Amino acid sequence: MNQLAAALRHLRTETGLSLAGLAAKTPYSKSSWERYLNGKTLPPREAVEALCRLAGEPVGRCVALWEIAEAEGSGRGAVPAIPATAAAPTTAQPAVPLPSPQSASPSTPPAPPPAPERRGVVTLAVLASICAVAVTAMVLALLLLPGPRASESLSPTAATTATPTGQGCHGADCEGRSPMAMRCAAQPDTVARHETATGAWMELRHSRVCGTTWARTWGGRIGDRIEMSVPGRTGSTHGARVGSAMDADSYVYTLMAVTAPGTVVRACFQPAAKAGAGPGLRECFDGRVR
Repeated sequence: MNQLAAALRHLRTETGLSLAGLAAKTPYSKSSWERYLNGKTLPPREAVEALCRLAGEPVGRCVALWEIAEAEGSGRGAVPAIPATAAAPTTAQPAVPLPSPQSASPSTPPAPPPAPERRGVVTLAVLASICAVAVTAMVLALLLLPGPRASESLSPTAATTATPTGQGCHGADCEGRSPMAMRCAAQPDTVARHETATGAWMELRHSRVCGTTWARTWGGRIGDRIEMSVPGRTGSTHGARVGSAMDADSYVYTLMAVTAPGTVVRACFQPAAKAGAGPGLRECFDGRVR
């Protein structure tokens, strides 16, 4: 998240816009941009793309850091700690007496080298440090180094062949569980996307690895509700509500339903009631899992 926020601040500087200027040129408020730029809230992917376009940077480079930050926030990017048993062996090695100058002779063998185990541990530690620095530098370079200014587009529905690992459930075990907590939201497919009459967006997302589908929304208002269901199947209806300004600035997800290729899934949006009036019209759309 810190690397993403630093990159966004750099891009904001490139645009020459103030927070008020960003709010005027994007669908996101001044207070929202303040949270995004200071790393308080993970911004929607669309906000990152909008800032990249304003700065004249290729969108693909910006999204790379956003995906890393989203993975870290969901736990998918966590790096397991090195177990204590991997530390250098602590068994005392027998001391090797060194010959005195008086007793040294051409036939005296040299002192033995350090134990192979200790050399191996030191080597691995050095290599790990070098790799960590190299990966960080590569990611930042991809995002921030000057590159072609030609406009780029990254389709949100583009499929990926990357297979995430470490998901917490599969199939029936995932029914009614969080896609983020179960690590099923790593590079999912977009089944369908819909813009509501109020300007909010909805998507149906599918994880091939977990065999599940869920809905998400962004750009809405506090009080908006979404619902995802599998028509004709009981127990597979899950909903979510935009409950705070932070929710409105980011994504809100439903729980997951188990779905196989060919399954038709429905998502519905219920806008919040306006002052002095009732809620707006409910909007629904369908998508077929591929």
